[in-house]
Formats: sequence, C-alpha cells, structure tokens
Amino acid sequence: MFKRTRRLRQNENIRSLVRETFLTKNDLIYPIFVVDGKNKKEEVPSMPGVYRYSVDRLEEIIEEVEKAGIRGVMVFGIPSFKDEYATSAYAEDGVVQNAVRKMKEISKVYVITDVCLCQYTVHGHCGIVKEGFVDNDETLEYLAKVALSHVKAGADMVAPSDMMDGRIKKIRMTLDEQGYVNIPIMAYSAKYASSFYGPFREAAFSAPQFGDRKTYQMDPANIREAMIEIESDIEEGADIVMVKPALSYLDVIRWARDRFDVPIAAYNVSGEYSMVKAASKMGWLDEKKVVYEILTSIKRAGADIIITYFALDFSLNYI
Repeated sequence: MFKRTRRLRQNENIRSLVRETFLTKNDLIYPIFVVDGKNKKEEVPSMPGVYRYSVDRLEEIIEEVEKAGIRGVMVFGIPSFKDEYATSAYAEDGVVQNAVRKMKEISKVYVITDVCLCQYTVHGHCGIVKEGFVDNDETLEYLAKVALSHVKAGADMVAPSDMMDGRIKKIRMTLDEQGYVNIPIMAYSAKYASSFYGPFREAAFSAPQFGDRKTYQMDPANIREAMIEIESDIEEGADIVMVKPALSYLDVIRWARDRFDVPIAAYNVSGEYSMVKAASKMGWLDEKKVVYEILTSIKRAGADIIITYFALDFSLNYI
C-alpha cells in the first residue's frame, strides 16, 4: 500500500482547504521614493511601474496605497543636496521629513522610514568616511540624528539599513531619551552585499562612488553570521528584524524564524522585481502567477512582513 497524497489535490476546493501558507495584503509594505522638488513623478527606468514622487504629488500614490488596502509604506528620500556628513538626511525640512508630515496629514497609513546616509552623502556610502574607510562609531551619531528627525516629523517606525555595529542600541537610547519610547525599530539585521540592489541604486541615486559596501554589508556566503547579527540587534532593542534580499536568502529567513521569537521582515528587493518585470515583458513567464509564487515562498520561509514593489499590483490585480 502506498500513500495517495493526490487525493487532496483534486480540485481547488480541497487544495484551498488544506493549504498551509496564506498570503494577504496585510503581509505587505510598499516602498515609496520621494524626491526634492515640485510636481515630479518620474518613472525609474529599470523598475517599470515604480516612480519617484515629489512631496506635492504624494497624495496620488497614497490614494493608490489606500485603495489597495496596503496598511504600511516605507519611505526613501532623494535629496537635492549631498555632502560629506549627510546633513540633508537629518534636516528639519529634509525630503523624508517633509514627506512624512505630508503623509500623516492626508492619510492614516503606517509610515516607516529608511534610516541611512547613502542617498545623502557625496560618496554614496552608508556612513561617515575617514581616510577611505567608513567610520563605524562616528556614523552612529549621525544615524541617531536621522532617526530622531524622522520621528519628530511623525514617522511611526524607523528602519536602520546601514549595517553599522551598535546602531540599534544608539538609536533606541536616543529615541528613549527624547521621550519616544513607543516608537518601534525595524532593523535591517541581515543585509547582504548583494548584486540585486542595482535598480534601487538607480532609483535612489545611491551607488557608492568608490569601492563597495562589503566592509559593512554581509558576505552572501554566510548564514551563521546572520544569526549573530539578528541576535545582537534584538538584544540592542530591535522590535522587528529583517533579512535582505529575500528570494536568494530564503534559508536565512527560515533559520531566523526557527531561532527567534520576534516578527521577521523580508525585503523583496529591486533586482528581484525588475527580473520578473523584464521576463514578463518578453512573454517568458506569467507575471501574476510568478509574483504570487515568489511572495508565498517568502512567507512560507517564515517572514511575517514582506516589503515589496509588487504590493500594489498584488493587492489590486492579483487577488
């Protein structure tokens, strides 16, 4: 006698009854690029369907987000001014700060802000550069300034993506000292030095002008190190931890889910998005089916939250 597992696959009714993983719009966060200036809506060439918005046109995308039933967005800023110390990243009238105030004025959407320096520095690195090397400890001071400025503008959550050692502790202490004890931190805990970030760097004008980010972002070959990073961030005060990218690192998500009892986010990054869009345009795959499969695999691996540029399409057209 052999097992007849096909009995439970005979039609969609029975398949849906025994399905183990369920993906809904409540699992998704939509990233939004905000650029300095007026009346701007610029499509990112390598990311079809993704745009950079000026603050005065944010209402358009926020209306789409609300129509889709997406509860949260992640904001990335693109300033008009860059310098060695990323001063526009923590300016009271900075692009993210203005965007957050606008979003909170027009919507009840949950606003998460990316905290990093790469878009705001002339060299494009995620920290303060001294003698050609990113100075970890000095960078912490600036990251804390950025996070605090976002929260003062009205951000509901901050998400440090820089991968400096100790930044979660520094940001948590700074927010607590200023009375923002209830603001959660989503840590980019296992952020790999990945080649899948290319389209994002075009979108955010954030490519490093020299060298690479391998001295602070993780080696793609390592998984035990990722567990050390995640554990450290939790100990320092992270409320949510993230694995980035998602699709090539499903094993990292699974390890994290098995080891840690905190919410886990995964970032379905720009390169993963653009590959699907390009193949779909060529007629090589069914975009709707592939996106559903990809996002389901990320959730099946153990992610509670998925940050994805497919969030609008999925919520409006795929379910």
